[in-house]
Amino acid sequence: MMRAMGTAASGMKAMQLQIDAISNNLANVNTSGYKKSNLAFQDLLYEQVVPGGQAQGGGLTAPSRVEVGHGVKLVSTAKDFSQGTVQSTNNPLDIMIEGDGFFQLRMPDGNLGYTRDGSFKMDGERNIVTALGYRLEPALQIPADATDVAIARDGTVSVRLAGDSANVQEIGRIELVRFPNAAGLISRGGNVYLESPASGAPLTGNPGEEGLGEVASGFLEMSNVETVDELVRMITAQRAYELNSKTISMADQMLQTVNGIKR
Repeated sequence: MMRAMGTAASGMKAMQLQIDAISNNLANVNTSGYKKSNLAFQDLLYEQVVPGGQAQGGGLTAPSRVEVGHGVKLVSTAKDFSQGTVQSTNNPLDIMIEGDGFFQLRMPDGNLGYTRDGSFKMDGERNIVTALGYRLEPALQIPADATDVAIARDGTVSVRLAGDSANVQEIGRIELVRFPNAAGLISRGGNVYLESPASGAPLTGNPGEEGLGEVASGFLEMSNVETVDELVRMITAQRAYELNSKTISMADQMLQTVNGIKR
C-alpha cells in the first residue's frame, strides 16, 4: 500500500507542475514573441518482483517478468519555437521574424541576449532598444533629423532626412542568429533567452540567408499559445490529479482495513 501512495504522490506532483506550466502559457497568451512551454515526463525506476526467464518446471520458463513502477518525474520543460500569430501595427520599429532566428540584444552585463519580441523603441539617444532598454545588436541609431524609417525584408534600415526627401540613406542592417538547438536556450524573463551548452553556439547571419527568416516591419509576432489546446491539457491534468488523489484515498482505505483485522 505504501508503494501505491508514493507512486500516486509523484503523479500529483507531476500534474501540479503541468498546471503550473499551462497557467504560465495562458498568462502570456498576449505577450509578443512568447513561446509556449511543453513538459515531458518519464516513468521512475521499476522494482523487479519476479525476474524474467524464471523456471516454471517441466522445462518451461516464464516469458516475462513481474515488475512494479514507482511513479513519474519531470525531465524537460522545452520551449516550442513554432511561429506565433501576426499582428499588424503600422509602426516601422515593430519587426517580426518570419521563420527561424532571434534578434540580438546587448545586456547590461555586456553579454548577448536573444529574443523573438520585435517591439522596439527609440531611447533618449535615438538608439533602437527593447521596452526594457536593451540595445539591439549591432547597434542602430536613428539620426535626429530623420523623418521616415524603413526596414527592408533583408534587414536593411534606411531613413529619409528632413530637407532631403528625394534621397534615402542606409544607416545599418539588422542581423539575426539561430541555434543548433533553440529548445536548449535559457529563459531569462523579459522575453529574453540566453545561450547555454545545450543550445549550442549562435550562428549569425543576415535575414533571408543561411536558413534565417526574413524580417517584416510594421508587424509583431505574438504568442504561439493556442488557448483551446491549453484548456484541453488543463482538463486532462486536472483529471489525472484527481485520479492520483483517489488512488491515495483507496490505498489509505486498504490500510485501514488491514489495521482493523483482529486475530
